[in-house]
Amino acid sequence: MLNRALLKPEIAKFVYENRKNDLPSLILKGSPFTEVTVQELAQQIQGVKIAEKKFPEFYQNRQIIYPPKLNLEQTSSEITAQYKASLVSGKKGIDLTGGLGIDSYYLSKNFEDFTYCELDTHLSEIAAHNFEVLNAGNIRTLNQNSLEFLAVKNEIFDVIYADPARRDEHGGKVFKLEDCIPDIPSNLLLLFAHTNTILLKTSPMLDFRIGMQELQRVKEIHVVAVNNEVREVLWILDKNFTEVNPLLKAINFGRNRKEELAGKLEETGEKAEISRPLNFLYEPNAAIMKSGLFDLVAGKTKTKKLHQNSHLFTSEENLEFPGRKFQITEIEHYKASDLKKKLKGKKANITIRNFPESVEDIRKKFKIKEGGEDYIFFTTNLNEEKIVIFCKKI
Repeated sequence: MLNRALLKPEIAKFVYENRKNDLPSLILKGSPFTEVTVQELAQQIQGVKIAEKKFPEFYQNRQIIYPPKLNLEQTSSEITAQYKASLVSGKKGIDLTGGLGIDSYYLSKNFEDFTYCELDTHLSEIAAHNFEVLNAGNIRTLNQNSLEFLAVKNEIFDVIYADPARRDEHGGKVFKLEDCIPDIPSNLLLLFAHTNTILLKTSPMLDFRIGMQELQRVKEIHVVAVNNEVREVLWILDKNFTEVNPLLKAINFGRNRKEELAGKLEETGEKAEISRPLNFLYEPNAAIMKSGLFDLVAGKTKTKKLHQNSHLFTSEENLEFPGRKFQITEIEHYKASDLKKKLKGKKANITIRNFPESVEDIRKKFKIKEGGEDYIFFTTNLNEEKIVIFCKKI
């Protein structure tokens, strides 16, 4: 049961005022309120801390109740939930794996009626309360198994959304879709009996080829990164889609801009031109690195690749590029005896691409300190030679 005493103004004020204080110290002092335990206060304070950065709209509302930290860490961020919502719309939608309800809340904005399903009773109660205080009156909350609900209902939905749990009964991580809960691949026949469109969120670790083998009618794949870290991969399944080469989109939400690139899973355009390092060096953002749209990004940006397998790009002039940009200051062949004196004690940021040694090995070998304004790339050139590129970030 929800402890609604948490909603009292003086308790909500205490939670927000202590969000930046040391939580273990607060717990040791105990609860200053008879109506709530120190554990309940700690959970709220932890929730507010996470919400401030992860879902600002929830953070602004002091009537929001938060679940345990693990649930908050597993849920979508506001920015990725809003992106999902931009992909689908209709009269009726359903979320099979509701959780805290972040995805349901933002998806519901594009539907007349939306259904939230969640097996965990406590989470379901929290979500229902939060939807109420957020004025999301078009959301129906169901505390039951979503697949069992679909099996006995004749309802048709414009979109079915699911974010299967990626842990087994022992808490260990799983990556194959058939090992997640619910098992989407085994239940596609049931799902397509209730919709023509399925939106599925999976782990960033899931290989596209494995996903394509496990799923059917994959129309689009979206790789979503935030601040150059891939957070999730989205799959749009269309019951009427019969092609075998889906659209692949790479999206990176940066601090000041949104970078997007769209192509096909199996690249069909011209291959990127291979070149020696020129004046500028480019490293694609994490979404493009995951998507593998390397020939496409070279063509779009008029850049050239250093090597077919290096995934670093170069140009004579300073060009716009979806990723990190550097000005090349020096290029050396990788010869340890020559580099040791040059690099010993140097402070620099190290990146390896298509290179046989790890960053840790290189730092240890050349005694390079971490950080600073210098960037050094260890890679392989078009002549299969190991090279070292010294750069300044632009």
